[in-house]
Amino acid sequence: MAPPNDPSNPQLNKLVPNTLDKYLALDNEKLSVKGVTVLSDVPSNVTFKPFYSITKSSDVPLPLLQRVQAHSNKGGFLGFKSQDPSDRLINSLGRFNGRDFLSIFRFKTWWSTQWVGTSGSDLQMESQWVLLDVPEIASYVIIIPVIEGSFRSALHPGTDGHVMICAESGSTQTKASSFDSIAYVHVSDNPYNIMKEAYSALRVHLNTFKLLEEKQVPSLVNKFGWCTWDAFYLTVEPAGVWHGVKEFSEGGLSPRFIIIDDGWQSANRDCDNPNEDTKYLALGGEQMTCRMHRLDEGEKFRKYKAGSLLGPDAPSFDVKKPKLLINKGIEIEVATKERNKAVQAGVTDVSGFDSKISKLRKESEEIFIAEKISTPADGGCGSCSCKAENYGMKAFTSDLRTKFKSLDDIWVWHALCGAWGGVRPGTTHLNSKVVQCNVSPGLDGTMEDLAVVKIVEGGVGLVHPTQAGDYYDSMHSYLAQAGITGVKIDVIHTLEYLCEEYGGRVELAKAYYKGLSNSLKKNFNGSGIISSMQQCNDFFFLGTDQISMGRVGDDFWFQDPNGDPMGSYWLQGVHMIHCSYNSLWMGQFIQPDWDMFQSDHCCAKFHAGSRAICGGPVYVSDSLSGHDFDLLKQLVYPDGTIPKCQHYALPTRDCIFKNPLFDKKTILKIWNVNKYGGVIGAFNCQGAGWSSEEKRILGYPEAYKPMSGSVHVTDIEWNQNTEAAHMGEADEYSVYFNQAEQLQLMTQKSGPIQITIQPSTFELFSFVPVKKLGPGIKFAPVGLINMFNSGGTVEELKYFDSGAETSVKIDVKGGGGFLAYSSVCPKKCQLNGAEADFEWSTEGKLTLNVPWIEEAGGISHVVFLF
Repeated sequence: MAPPNDPSNPQLNKLVPNTLDKYLALDNEKLSVKGVTVLSDVPSNVTFKPFYSITKSSDVPLPLLQRVQAHSNKGGFLGFKSQDPSDRLINSLGRFNGRDFLSIFRFKTWWSTQWVGTSGSDLQMESQWVLLDVPEIASYVIIIPVIEGSFRSALHPGTDGHVMICAESGSTQTKASSFDSIAYVHVSDNPYNIMKEAYSALRVHLNTFKLLEEKQVPSLVNKFGWCTWDAFYLTVEPAGVWHGVKEFSEGGLSPRFIIIDDGWQSANRDCDNPNEDTKYLALGGEQMTCRMHRLDEGEKFRKYKAGSLLGPDAPSFDVKKPKLLINKGIEIEVATKERNKAVQAGVTDVSGFDSKISKLRKESEEIFIAEKISTPADGGCGSCSCKAENYGMKAFTSDLRTKFKSLDDIWVWHALCGAWGGVRPGTTHLNSKVVQCNVSPGLDGTMEDLAVVKIVEGGVGLVHPTQAGDYYDSMHSYLAQAGITGVKIDVIHTLEYLCEEYGGRVELAKAYYKGLSNSLKKNFNGSGIISSMQQCNDFFFLGTDQISMGRVGDDFWFQDPNGDPMGSYWLQGVHMIHCSYNSLWMGQFIQPDWDMFQSDHCCAKFHAGSRAICGGPVYVSDSLSGHDFDLLKQLVYPDGTIPKCQHYALPTRDCIFKNPLFDKKTILKIWNVNKYGGVIGAFNCQGAGWSSEEKRILGYPEAYKPMSGSVHVTDIEWNQNTEAAHMGEADEYSVYFNQAEQLQLMTQKSGPIQITIQPSTFELFSFVPVKKLGPGIKFAPVGLINMFNSGGTVEELKYFDSGAETSVKIDVKGGGGFLAYSSVCPKKCQLNGAEADFEWSTEGKLTLNVPWIEEAGGISHVVFLF
């Protein structure tokens, strides 16, 4: 077989473009597209080379390669040369002013969000890409900083409209002075196609990742689940998890997956006994200097005895206990902050603060000590290395599956490097050492973050990169045999802090992601992972060869730990903006995951509306006894599956260059498609957002007010989904307003629907093509209107229009009120083979009650005869 860079390789010959039409050119210090200048004053040391002249990759499926070939004349690479080699080089790519842009930038090490403006100087530090509007030729241009050699790059703001590119290795031992392909430029007349075309081109060029379309996604993408984090934080233990699953089951919803979040591991601080877990941890933050000292479960789970929660004499569990511990932890946190403020203010006698903190800690410990819920009477084997079948995580997962038959997956959390503080040196067979953190200057423009403060404070116990494969396989193979089917991996971008001695961030990341990918293939079916705290181009370009699902937003914050200017409302819209805009690019690599939420939160319905049409899994992090089952049953079927959309949700075209957070005028609209229709969600997210001056998320109460806008069927990008494309050509559509419970008709030429959305509320619009049958007969199935994503409940649809019979046959999943538009009253209705009553009104509303039939998988067969 010819090597990848051998010109005789037949795959490479296909990279010659179908046409040599010149889209992009760099002449006379101007980067132009079809003669329109997009960057001016381009420095003389900047170069441009067409895509097909520089790409070397070959390990690409032929259909993908052919697709890239078809568009290869629309893209090219920018490079630059510097006089002196360095591990961090910054250079202008040129400047622009007065041109609308959308960008994605890192507002924390781990998390990215959108930003809009009109000048290169409006960009934020660590921008991952910038999309320029070029209305002169009805097109868009994207500039994507990429990886070249051992360097990664990001865009920064410059003065006078300049766009700066920063190329850095992360190690003073790895230097360079010139680049041929440090940024990729692409042009398209469609803002959604440009993402697909550009990242497909980079897939071919870099050959270090795979696109989402090439990979298998986790099975839980179509299901409902529960994550333990907000329910327990670090106090999670077997009895609490058990009772949590039990509450859902008794409430009529069976979780198909659970994620046992942080708190299950064997972890301790450097000052602790190296063979014992740190005790009495409750809140997130307290564990961030802890390191793993074993690769298996912590003592709380290791002491679980098989059957101890199955029998009639199962130990009781006080559902109030986790909240008592969490609230006490909050008191300690507040008292500690007060002490720190006093010290900063110059107070020298802090004994009163210390006394208060000591008292609170003692009270917390007393609650912990009283909590001996899941420890077996004989003491188990919690302090030894016994791996008997009847103890530990394996026994616990087996009991969970025995009791809760619908539980398909049990996942656990871990940090990329083990625990937040990595792996403690000398406690495992692995060669790890504590590496002090070196934060890139590019992150100076990001928000202050407790996680970064703690990690920098304690350093990270880094397993040597040559042992990364051994590290992941040792941990994951143990978990797999213990009944764990996947992992949520957090704190991923820690690696960039630790790379000085390992050739830089690119080389260290390659070693770790290779080890992780191999372990996933061996232990978790290749796809059993949610990636988190990973929203930087290093990860996407280097870490997604195997990983196929990941978070596209910051954490769901039920309240801001720094205080809420508008109660608990203000951060909720911010979360939706993160997820929808990040999906534009992250969705090319991974299945977007919109994160959990809490069903009893004051904005729970707001979140539920977005999760219903996000196109990913639906999971919550409810506290024990903190469930709104009525709300959840609008999202989830009784069997724990969900009416999932066919695509992932994206912002509509008219929102792309807008600021739906605090411009005081824009409603966030996101679109998606179902099997037999489309959906638009309109959300009023105004009221908070990034402050470029203060470098943090701020409340903008002046924007927290009703917003008006419009919705039209053409807002749905039907052609982005091959199976849905034909629905974009329908003559007429039925439109159902989920919250207002209204039904109307619309055509492509109709005027837009005018809407007003109150703060922190939403409306979902289901669009279904109207089918013309016999004379005067028009029909469109809406679906179950007691579900947020009504259209997702329609599983099959067939029309019959012959001389002998005019009928509609529909398979609908779920139980509740079925709605369709019908221009005439049907003669008869059959439900699961028997004649059934229905109602029809002259406005065209056709309604029918359908049951949930467990034996049929919840699917009812409905036939209307005309």
